[in-house]
Amino acid sequence: MPSHVTEIPAADPALVAAHYAARLSFETDCWDVHAVLEKGEPDFVLLDVRGPALFEKAHVPGAINLPHGKMTERKMAEWPEDTLFVVYCAGPHCNGTDKAALRLARLGRKVKVMIGGMTGWADEGFAVATGL
Repeated sequence: MPSHVTEIPAADPALVAAHYAARLSFETDCWDVHAVLEKGEPDFVLLDVRGPALFEKAHVPGAINLPHGKMTERKMAEWPEDTLFVVYCAGPHCNGTDKAALRLARLGRKVKVMIGGMTGWADEGFAVATGL
């Protein structure tokens, strides 16, 4: 008799590879963002999509505060068309990153979500910046 784990067979390895490759094209994590920022040569723009008050309290060093509601074609024209934006909000309980990613995609911009947001950043023990 199969267990709860094996009662549904595992997917074919090729399907698993395709699934996770696709998933990673939509998201990144706090550790990877931190590692790139530590090197000092980010190849993306990091956007904190929370409101200014939360941003001022604590944010990822190097992030720009740009709430998703302020992401307009005019505002985003400040960056080259091929810019990759990495967006984050408070954490897994917040859908601000989803709204930001949707808005950026509708504006024809490349975007990834930093999963975990500020909660994930804190869980990793990474330093935060304060102020605007």
